[in-house]
Amino acid sequence: MNKTIARWFLALGMMTAGTFHWLTPHPFVQMMPTFLPYPLELVYISGFFEILGGVGLLIPRVRRAAAWGLILLFIAVFPANINMAVNDLVIDGLPHNLVAYWLRLPLQGVLIAWAWWFTQPDLPASQNIR
Repeated sequence: MNKTIARWFLALGMMTAGTFHWLTPHPFVQMMPTFLPYPLELVYISGFFEILGGVGLLIPRVRRAAAWGLILLFIAVFPANINMAVNDLVIDGLPHNLVAYWLRLPLQGVLIAWAWWFTQPDLPASQNIR
C-alpha cells in the first residue's frame, strides 16, 4: 500500500476513534481496568491524544513525533484491551464476542507496526521498489 494512503487511513481512523472517546465515553470507561484511577478522565485524555496523533500524521513537520506518540498511546491503552478479554466484559454498545476481544490484542501490535512505519524517513521516489 502507498505510504501516503496508509498514513491517511491511520490518521482518519485515529481521529474517528478519538472523537468517539469524547462523544460516547461510557463504553471506553467500561473497558478500563479497575486499578486505574479516574477512568472517565483517562478516556478523554486518550481520545484527545488519538485526535492529536491523527492530525499530527498529516503535518509533515510533526509526522514522525506524532507516529511515536501513537505508538506510546497504543501501548498505554493495551491494559484496557487485556482487561476486556481476560474478564470477558460486556460493553454497552458493542457486540459481546470473546473471540473478537482476544483477536483485538494482536491488533495492537499491528497498529504499533503501522505507526512505526511513519517514524521512518520516506524514501525518494527513485529508491521505491515497485
